[in-house]
Amino acid sequence: MKTTKIALFKGKKIRKTIYNNEWLFSVVDVCEALTGSVDAGAYWRKLKQRRVEGGSEVVTFCHGLKLIAPDGKMRETDYADTEGIFRIIQSIPSPKAEPFKRWLAKVGYERVQEIENPELATKRTRILYKLKGYSDDWTCPVRYYFQRHLLYLCFFKLKYIQNRL
Repeated sequence: MKTTKIALFKGKKIRKTIYNNEWLFSVVDVCEALTGSVDAGAYWRKLKQRRVEGGSEVVTFCHGLKLIAPDGKMRETDYADTEGIFRIIQSIPSPKAEPFKRWLAKVGYERVQEIENPELATKRTRILYKLKGYSDDWTCPVRYYFQRHLLYLCFFKLKYIQNRL
């Protein structure tokens, strides 16, 4: 099943599609949004060449898919999943990419804190559900579920670490 949509990032269109139950994003569109390059396709080809020469695995996360191009024709373009697109963004040497890189670093830091203190994850999830308009009656079972789930994760992670020692 394939579903194609347009996402907006700072007013720039980024094509995305669900392919094999996973979101894939147009690498060229992301490069254009984060660099402002006149020829984002050429920018991506040069970046990809440098990544390959440098021994980076970033380009192995890209897949070619045919989708409607801005000119209305079906053209093959490189797509990457969420993890791949984040890795590509990290490798873009553009000042316009820096705010996004800082956001990625901040989110990564917060998730590491949540692994160390699962209560933080529960609080964050509860706030997100409240912001989406869910009532406290609904978030209480969710909070219980996440607390129980995180406890299981911590328990099994500790067991795994103990078994490795």
